[in-house]
Formats: sequence, structure tokens, C-alpha cells
Amino acid sequence: MYRPATTAAIVLTVASALTLTACGGSGGAGVAADAKQTLTVWAMGTEGEKLADVAKAYEKSHTNITVKVTPVGWDVAHQKLVAAAAAGKLPDVVQMGGTYLGEFADMGALEPIDTKTFKQGDFFPAAWQQASYDGKTYGVPWYVDTRVLYYRTDLAAKAGIKSPPATMGDLQKAAEAYQDKAGTKWGLSIQPGGLDTVQSFYPFLYSAGGEILTQDGKPVVNSPEAVNALKNYGSYFSKGLSEKSVRPGYDVTKDFNNGSVPMFFGGPWVMSLLDDNYPNLKGKWAVAAVPADKSSVSMAGGSSLAISADSEHKPAAKQFISYLADAKGQADWYQRTRDLPANKASWESGELATDANLKIWRRQMETAKTPPSEPKLTEITSKVDAAIEQVTQGHSAPKAALDKAQSEIEGLTR
Repeated sequence: MYRPATTAAIVLTVASALTLTACGGSGGAGVAADAKQTLTVWAMGTEGEKLADVAKAYEKSHTNITVKVTPVGWDVAHQKLVAAAAAGKLPDVVQMGGTYLGEFADMGALEPIDTKTFKQGDFFPAAWQQASYDGKTYGVPWYVDTRVLYYRTDLAAKAGIKSPPATMGDLQKAAEAYQDKAGTKWGLSIQPGGLDTVQSFYPFLYSAGGEILTQDGKPVVNSPEAVNALKNYGSYFSKGLSEKSVRPGYDVTKDFNNGSVPMFFGGPWVMSLLDDNYPNLKGKWAVAAVPADKSSVSMAGGSSLAISADSEHKPAAKQFISYLADAKGQADWYQRTRDLPANKASWESGELATDANLKIWRRQMETAKTPPSEPKLTEITSKVDAAIEQVTQGHSAPKAALDKAQSEIEGLTR
């Protein structure tokens, strides 16, 4: 299952052709934080819908501030951001998805954050990395996302599976056992192709020790580790353990509920979907860490909060982001949205500290990885999407597919 808020990658078309003469900072001190003023904020998807309630609470304790929140759909977010940046009209505060930040930082559209106020050690490493570009940090991590394994425990009992898969070898054996002994139609649901297939592939790639780009932006997608990961991924399709054709908008929770799919990798919001939509499944499913190849490593996603380089309200914007990004603010945000906090101190009390399932998410986030922020990251990952699909559909061997992607990506990096 792929959440729009974290898979908003839209192939870049006009951004690379724009010369953003309006960007680069207002050059002045702007309006003082304690002056009467209006802050403009853009937030995407569910976050945009929920943030207005938090803004109202903020206004009660900051009576000089009016916070104007504009929800933006992820399907149009990229186009709106590019147009606003080109015109020098980005809002004061803007939510930046992980695939966006490098692009807009490279344009000069974002203000570097104050690293004395916002400290790297307060946040998960991958979340901070995702908010950084070219040696500077341009966003404050707001919430994080990763993937873990969801599996049917009742069907596992029928299949003779006594514990969740600990290794990638165990994972494929479990998929076979679900089919052979529990009678499921499929063994594991993973994406066969299309936009953001790479997000389904990341747990295999990272756990095998592979990367798309090194931290300095060098393409390495055809490394031996990446090739082995794609061989493993593709084997689920060649062996009939995973479905080769998935319709657009496919909701894996429906097939998880009816038992035709016993395992899938999913994000944290899926727990609420299962509880709300399929109460009959309570006690029949669980989550587990990504099975280890060389190690257990999943993808890191999520969003950061950034300040426009042209904002006249930078001090007030910084204060508002501080309110949203500290431990208390992110714990409150979790209760409102079920978005996982990027601030590690948020996990030290309450449900986040005591819930057994949430402990699995936290442990996974400690080792989760993300590609380095790059201006053309969306285009880069689309080349990997295409390579994966060539393999899952039986049109190419893994090494040939990744060699082709490597060659194409080399022309997109700095």
C-alpha cells in the first residue's frame, strides 16, 4: 500500500528549465517575531487538513500571529511549488516531501535552518539527512515514515510458521508456506512496476547493502549488492509468489483481510486502517522488522518543514516550526494523524514508549536509509522503477536492467 503523502514523486518537467531569479532571500531582517503578522503555510495531503487545528491552538498562545494554512493535494503539490518558487511567492512555511527538498534547495528557494535551534542529534539520522542538501540543512524533520512487514498470524499458524521471518531467506520460505500449507493465493505483496516501485524495493536493496546513490551523489545502482537484491525481488514474481499485475489504486489491506495476501510491507498508517476497516482481523495480524539480508534496513520517508528564502516573516516562521517540531509538538501530531515523530524525544513517554508495535517502528527508523537529496531525485528513482519492472515482467535480467538504469542516472547527477 502506497500513501500519497510519501509517494508524491512526480516526474520533473519544467523545474529544471526554470531560472529562479526571484529566489535567494529577501536580504532584510523582515518582520520581528513579536510583531502582529500573518504566517502563510502550505501543507500537503492529510497533514494539510489537520494542521489548521494545530494552528488555531498556536494562535491562542501567540496572539500576535495569524496562521493561514493552505492544504495542497500531493497530486498537484510539485507544480504549485515550482510555480510559486519561480514567482518568488512561496509561503512563509512549506512542507517539503523527501523527494522535493534537494530540488528546491538547489533553486535557492529555501532558507537554511538555524542549527543552533534545531539540533541534528534530536532527530532520526535519516530524517535529518533527508532535510539536508549540499552540506546545509534546509528543513526541520516533522514526521518520518518507514516500512515494516505486516503478516497474518492466524494463517502463519496454519502454515506452520512459528515466528516472523528473520532473514530474507526466511521471508521467501514463509511466502511458500503460506501458499502451500495455508492456501493463500499469493505469498507476499510487493509492487511489480509503475510509479514509485522503488519504495517497495528499498527494503530488499538496503538490507542487501545496496544503494541507488552514495552519500556524495555517485550512482551505484548496478553494484553487486543491488543486483543480488533485484534477483531476490524478481524471484517472487518468477516463482508465482507475488502478483505480476496490480491495478492502479490497489488496496492491499482488502486482500490481507480476505486472506489472499498474507504478507506485505507497509507504513505506520496501515495499522489504523486495519483496526478501523477490519475489526474482525484484530488479533490475527502483527508487524515485524524487515527481514535481514546483510542487515535489517528499511526505507526512510516523511516530510520536513522549511522556510521560504523570500519570506518576510522568518523569525515568526522559525518559532512556529519550533512549536511543531519539538518533542511535545510531535507527540501531539502523532495523536492527531498517526504520523511517526521525527524527534526522538517524542518516543520517550506515553503510547509511543509503551506500545509493542510502535517499538518495532522505532527500531526500524534507527537504521532506516534514504537517498541523498538531489535536484533530480524523482527522475533518478523513475529509472530504477523501470528497471525493476523489466525484471518482474521477465523482460530483462537484473544486471542488464540495472546497468541500463546506471547509465541513465549518470546523466542526471551533478
